Amino acid sequence: MAVDLSHLSHVDTEPGELPASMAAWVIREERYGEPIDAFQLEQIEVPEPGAFEVIVRVMAAGVNYNNVWAALGEPVSVMRYGDHPEYGHHIGGSDASGVVWKVGPGVTRWQPGDEVVVHCNQASYEDPEVHGLDPLAAPSQKIWGYETTWGSFAQFTKVQAQQLLPKPQALTWEEAASYGLVYFTAHRMLINRCNIQAGDRVLIWGAAGGLGVFATQLCRAAGAHAVGVVSNEEKGELVKRLGATAYIDRNEFAGMMRRGGETPDEEKERFKVTRAFDKRVRELLGDKPDIVFEHVGQATFPTSVFTVKPFGKVVICAGTTGYNLDFDVRYLWMKQKQIIGSHFANAYECLKANELIESGAIRPVLWRTLGFEGVGEAHQLMRDNQHLGKISILVGAAQEGLGRAVEGPGAIRAEVGA
Repeated sequence: MAVDLSHLSHVDTEPGELPASMAAWVIREERYGEPIDAFQLEQIEVPEPGAFEVIVRVMAAGVNYNNVWAALGEPVSVMRYGDHPEYGHHIGGSDASGVVWKVGPGVTRWQPGDEVVVHCNQASYEDPEVHGLDPLAAPSQKIWGYETTWGSFAQFTKVQAQQLLPKPQALTWEEAASYGLVYFTAHRMLINRCNIQAGDRVLIWGAAGGLGVFATQLCRAAGAHAVGVVSNEEKGELVKRLGATAYIDRNEFAGMMRRGGETPDEEKERFKVTRAFDKRVRELLGDKPDIVFEHVGQATFPTSVFTVKPFGKVVICAGTTGYNLDFDVRYLWMKQKQIIGSHFANAYECLKANELIESGAIRPVLWRTLGFEGVGEAHQLMRDNQHLGKISILVGAAQEGLGRAVEGPGAIRAEVGA
């Protein structure tokens, strides 16, 4: 049936009481494919909060590449794990700003009416890893809005109470929804996993994308020198504005990209381009990088391992071009380099990272805000690499610019020169 979006910003119940149903963008297994087709509007029941759970009225949601994967059903179907088998559908969205609407048994820190942002790491409170090692090591660990059913592309979402953070008061709803997943991921990669120091040299792949814009700002805040790899001059000017020393247009070195299955002659030609790229990086940074910030995967990883300095670190959190990595391991062991895997962040890391947003030391980078009807379009733009920074979706917020309680710098607009 058709879903009426004309009253999306109005809720008939007061905080503490849930309506029976809500509008939601839903993916089902039988319509996997391009995001513009896989996401469809449905009227769905509103879930009740369980113990230590909270229902949040979503005011705005952020768009991430994980729900491009969810739409495609690749590299694995989201319906095969997480809590999806219980429900048979997927409501995506791993970033949100909103208002606490109802709390479950055991929740004492948050009350209906509180304004929050949501981080996307979930784990069972019963796992011992949560209480001394790291929730990311827990066997129950899941990314909310990807490996779970109730994401943020709906009027209401269900989260664990530990996922909530105070909404930065100087941000609008759409600004506050835009940064969580990518920023908290980049923060853990550089601050906790790599222990970045003042003076470090850093190479950032995809520096104008969701992860890269925060990696660039974190390098600046730490006193490190960053060179960003981008796909055009406009994106390069953006990363310089964010604090990068310089940028490299990857199209100048397209031959270095690993496709997989190269012949020996093709590999020899690819490696020539990689050497030229390495030379350019050294010219711009003054030496080989101490850290390479990786999330592209198959196409770039051989170059990352070659380019990072001896005893340097390649930190990786994703593989958007492919997750089967093929590289010359001699450059790893002979030069004693490190490959470090990293996956999102724990609640304490998210809290500390969010304080940098609150203080204005790190700012969201927002490219475009779409209405709730634009969820499929937004993911298609990301799938086709037509975005510049982050995309937010208005859900409960009636228009852009709402939700700011105090004066502050707000988000950086990704349009160069704005």
